[in-house]
Amino acid sequence: MDDRVKQSAARAKAAWAGRGTSGQPFQASAAGKLPPQALELEVAVLGALMLEKDALTSVIDILRPESFYKDSHQRIFKAIISLFDKSEPIDQLTVVHELRELGELEACGGAFYVAGLTMKVNSAANVEFHARIITEAAIKRELIRISSEIQRDAFEDTTDVFALLDQTEQALFEVSESNIRKNFDDMRSLMGKAIKELEEKKNQKDGLTGVPSGFTALDRVTSGWQPSDLVIIAARPGMGKTAFVVSAMRNAAVEFKRPVAIFSLEMSSLQLVNRLISAEAELDSDKIKKGTLADHEWQQLNHKITDLSAAPIYIDDTPALSIRELRTKCRRLRSQKDVQLIIVDYLQLMSGNTDGRGGNREQEIASISRALKGIAKELNVPVLALSQLSRSVETRGGDKKPQLSDLRESGSIEQDADMVIFLYRPEYYGLDQDAEGNPTQGMGEVIIAKHRNGSLETVQLKFIGRFTKFADLDSENGGGFGGGFGDAGGYQPQGLPASNFDDEPSGNSFAPNTIRLGSKINESPVPFPKGNLNKYEEPPF
Repeated sequence: MDDRVKQSAARAKAAWAGRGTSGQPFQASAAGKLPPQALELEVAVLGALMLEKDALTSVIDILRPESFYKDSHQRIFKAIISLFDKSEPIDQLTVVHELRELGELEACGGAFYVAGLTMKVNSAANVEFHARIITEAAIKRELIRISSEIQRDAFEDTTDVFALLDQTEQALFEVSESNIRKNFDDMRSLMGKAIKELEEKKNQKDGLTGVPSGFTALDRVTSGWQPSDLVIIAARPGMGKTAFVVSAMRNAAVEFKRPVAIFSLEMSSLQLVNRLISAEAELDSDKIKKGTLADHEWQQLNHKITDLSAAPIYIDDTPALSIRELRTKCRRLRSQKDVQLIIVDYLQLMSGNTDGRGGNREQEIASISRALKGIAKELNVPVLALSQLSRSVETRGGDKKPQLSDLRESGSIEQDADMVIFLYRPEYYGLDQDAEGNPTQGMGEVIIAKHRNGSLETVQLKFIGRFTKFADLDSENGGGFGGGFGDAGGYQPQGLPASNFDDEPSGNSFAPNTIRLGSKINESPVPFPKGNLNKYEEPPF
C-alpha cells in the first residue's frame, strides 16, 4: 500500500513539475523558447470546473481539449466533458472515477494530482476570463505550428508555391473558424437591428430587398435573392439551368451593378463567356461556337458587349471544387470584391470532405448542402446552387413536372435550402399545349416549390434556345434579358429598368433607336441582289 501511495505521489509531483507521462520535460522551440502557455490558469480552470457545477456552461463554448497545453490537463478536461454529456455531476470524485473508467487516471498523475487541482483555486468567479487566456495561448501555438510547416515546405525546391499559398490560407481560416464563434444577441439589440432594416426597406421604392434576378415576375414574388439564403435551382439535364443562372447573373451585374461570383464546375470559363456573348449580342450560339459571323454580326457583337465587358462578374472554373476551397475563395471574393451573389454550377460536381472518413454519396451531398448554407449565412449573401433531379421525373406520367421528392441523392438539400426552384419546359417533353390549351413553344416555368419566407408560385418566362437565355414572357421579339419588358402579370417594380417600346408615339414619328420590324440579322446571310437596295432592311446598328 505504501509503495502505491509513493508511486502516485511521484506521478503527481512529476505532473506538477511540468513533465509529461514519460517523465521528460516539455520541449522548447527551435528558438529556445517554450510555446505560449498558461499552466497556472489551466490548473485554476480545471479546479473551478470541479468546484462549481455551473462553471462548465461558461467555458464549454470557449475551450476544447486541445486548448490545454499539458497532456494531463487535456485528458482531465475530456473526462469532464464526458461527464457533462452524460448529465452526471462534476466534482473531484466523479472526475477521478471517469478517468479510471477511461483508463487514463495514471497518465494524468493519479488521484493526488486531480485532488490538487481543486486546492489551487478558491472560486470560479473568473473562470471565463481565464479560459479565454488559455484559448489565446492555444491559438498562438497553432499559428506557430502552421508557420513552422510553411517555413519547412518553403525551403523545399519541389514545393508548388501557389499550392502552398492556398494551403496556408486554408489553415489560417480553419484556425479562425474553430476559435471565433458568435455569441447570442439580446432582444434589445436585435429589435434595433430589425427596426433599422425595416426603415431601409421603406426607403426602397422598387420593393427589392435582395439582389435582383432581373426577371420582373420572379422579383415580385421573391423581392430579389435574399441575403444569407441558400437557393437550390434544380432541373433535369437540358432544361436550361445554366442558361437561367447566367441570365440572372448578367442582370444583377450589368443592370444593377451587383458583383457576382460563379463557380462553374461543369463548363469552362471560356464556354460560359461565349454563352454570355451569345445572349448579350443576340447572336446564334452555334455561330458563336463555330465563329461563323458575318461582318455586320461582328459589329453588332462589339457594340453589344461593351457593358458586359465592364460588368463585375468573377468566374472560377476549378473542377471538382471542394467545399473547403469554395469557402476560402468566397471569403476572399467577399472581402476583396464585395461579391453580393454566389452561384455554384452545380452541386453534385463538388467534392465533400477529404478527411478520409469515407461515407456514401448521399452523406457527402448532405455535408455540401449544409456547408453552402453556412457560407450564405457567414458571408450574408445569397448562394444559388444548381442541382440535378433524379430520373424518376422521366418515368412519371402526365406533364412530368418535378417535385421536391425528385431532388437527387439527398433529402437534406430540401431541408437546408431556404428556397427550392424547379425549371420546367413543356416543350422539352413534346407538350405543345398547356392544360388550358395555350401554346408552350419557347415557354419556361420557374416553379417555386419551397419558399421559407414567401409564397409558393409558378412564374412563366420565355426561353430563347438559340441565344441560350431566359427573358420575361412579354418581352418583344426576345430582345434583351429578363428585366425591363413590361409588367409580367400586371406588376412593374419602380426600380427595375423599363423598356420604351410601349411608350413610342403613334404615327410616323418613331422614338429614337427604335426597331419597328423584326430584325433578320441572325438569319443566314443572303447576298443582296442588284438593283434598288431600299427594299431591304439594314442591320440595326
